[in-house]
Amino acid sequence: MEILMIILFLVGYACIALEHTLNVNKAASALLLCALLWTCYIFNAPNVLPLEESFQRFVGYTSNPRIAPGMAGWESFVSSIPNLDNFHQKVIEFVTGHQIIEHVGDVASILFFLMGAMTIVELIDVHGGFSVITDRITTKNKKKLLWMLSIITFFMSAILDNLTTTIVMVMLLRKIISNFKERWVFASIIILAANSGGAFSPIGDVTTIMLWVNGNVTTGGLLPNLILPSIVSVVIPVLIVSRYLSGELTTRERREAVSNNHLNAAELITKKEQKIIFGMGVAALVFVPIFKAITHLPPFVGVLLGLGVLWVYTEILYHNKKNIPEGSKARISVVIGRIDLTTILFFLGILMAVSALQCEGILRQLAVILDETFNGNVYAIDIIIGILSSIVDNVPLVAGSMGMYEITEVGNFAIDGTFWMFLAYCAGVGGSMLIIGSAAGVVVMGLEKVNFVWYLKNISLIALIGYLAGAFVFIAQEEWIKPLFGF
Repeated sequence: MEILMIILFLVGYACIALEHTLNVNKAASALLLCALLWTCYIFNAPNVLPLEESFQRFVGYTSNPRIAPGMAGWESFVSSIPNLDNFHQKVIEFVTGHQIIEHVGDVASILFFLMGAMTIVELIDVHGGFSVITDRITTKNKKKLLWMLSIITFFMSAILDNLTTTIVMVMLLRKIISNFKERWVFASIIILAANSGGAFSPIGDVTTIMLWVNGNVTTGGLLPNLILPSIVSVVIPVLIVSRYLSGELTTRERREAVSNNHLNAAELITKKEQKIIFGMGVAALVFVPIFKAITHLPPFVGVLLGLGVLWVYTEILYHNKKNIPEGSKARISVVIGRIDLTTILFFLGILMAVSALQCEGILRQLAVILDETFNGNVYAIDIIIGILSSIVDNVPLVAGSMGMYEITEVGNFAIDGTFWMFLAYCAGVGGSMLIIGSAAGVVVMGLEKVNFVWYLKNISLIALIGYLAGAFVFIAQEEWIKPLFGF
């Protein structure tokens, strides 16, 4: 059954990659893949879960002493239903009532966050809020613009997160460049800058958040160790791409891009009100990591809080503007209709499909193979994990790595150890090599309809060069620079 699931995933992945060739939306392929993989898993679950109530480890993993049991959920679940004697019924109850619900909850938190952030950004957009920034970007030189957007994206993703930053920057990009082919190039660099910027911050990427919350890394360890590799991983690609850019943006392009709104709300409210909506929207997004740090609630709760405040404000704003026709009022109930639901469904399908592979134990087996193949070389293992994260979602890969290795007192696996630091870099930056390899890439693919094959031909190699350059800098830090200065 594992072989069948792997084949199905590869076929489904190919369908997603060849979306435009097959004329089948990637969301449809992802949803179909999700359903098929979970169907396969539930039929094979009795062979994956412990065969007896002694709660053995996963079948096939007991021979490796480095593998964690990982079955506490199964043990607790079975203990809670002592009256159910049939083993197969216990398995069905565990899969349908525990595992799938847990994974749906994890995915839903991502989707709710995405929907809330996209709605806030769309609200700012239709009210002309981004003019606060675009009016100050006066350069028409494409090379200067590329550097400017890259720098803004890099540091903004560390303060917010790479997903929210990408949404904001792509919407901003639409206000500056109207030619979609040129916009694809800039949007691709935004993906690289957002992922690189998120790698050195504990709140910049979901994988660094996982490692930070679990205690594998600290803020004081991430910043000094990963800031330079992260900078190199984006500077190199920007240098390469800038060599192929020439000329300037014309005034006509900028004017068309700025006026390209489906709603005319920006023309019906004052500049002061535009700035207020912009400020409230950005504040709502910036407040998310602060809210999480204070309350420890998932990020989507903070986004929904900010969205609710904005909703109340816009309702009051339009209630007081009796002179504006109802059809021209960009209320959130109208703006939310502009959200690309196919992107949301694609996220749902692909993340749940990967979670089925995780439950089956395929990802954990992959981690074991890496460990045995490279004889415990942490640099090689992390680099491969980073490359794989461009194909398979980096979240379960990092989760599998965290479950595979224990935090030690000293050495590569200690808190802020080499393995965990390099894992944060590789899993965060490695996803840039394919457009579906990161949340930032998927968002750009959904918002700008960037072709998978186009990205593969034009950006993937550049992203790989940047990824390896940053990796080399990190290894140089650990093996040569730190010993040289006695760190």
